[in-house]
Amino acid sequence: MADIVLGPVSETFFAQPTLELAKSLLGCLLVKETEAGTASGYIAETEAYIGPGDRAAHSFNNRRTKRTEVMFQKSGLAYTYVMHTHCLINVVSGGPEKPEAALIRALEPVSGINLMKERRQLADQSNLTNGPGKLTKALAIDMSDYGQPLYLPPLFIAEGKTPHSISYGKRIGIDNSGEAKDYPWRFWITGNPFVSRHQQVLGTTQP
Repeated sequence: MADIVLGPVSETFFAQPTLELAKSLLGCLLVKETEAGTASGYIAETEAYIGPGDRAAHSFNNRRTKRTEVMFQKSGLAYTYVMHTHCLINVVSGGPEKPEAALIRALEPVSGINLMKERRQLADQSNLTNGPGKLTKALAIDMSDYGQPLYLPPLFIAEGKTPHSISYGKRIGIDNSGEAKDYPWRFWITGNPFVSRHQQVLGTTQP
């Protein structure tokens, strides 16, 4: 598929409560422009993190470090961090001094698919971007994107397609976060084949 050029959403798009933003991101395009070309994908899965009362959030208890500093800034910035050698990307939300974010967990590839395959050294498209570390490698998102406004190129969110239905359930990989492990703050496009992991659906909602 040929590369496409899309305009980013406005900065005001990110001025939503974090749980609403995590759902509104579903179906939007995450786009990264590089010298090698443009790659993009529909956001298929997100998780909301609402600090400082969320034990699973990096900003729990208003924890302010070099890593989390961007979470205390305005909404719509990229919060990237490295976990187990993989870079992950979050959308900062909540507004200044309210350190919240939505993790992008999975994408449905749209453009630059051959470039993604080259970066991931994979021929199987179904496995390119179905995980938070996979999608960043496929789109060449790394720590240099920390603090990047996601309403401006080269890394940005663009309008995509509205999901027919959104499923929600517990977040993944946060078993040591007390009661927070049970919060139903993971959202995904119902039935999308690129969701990172299939588990119990606690409910569905319309966008």
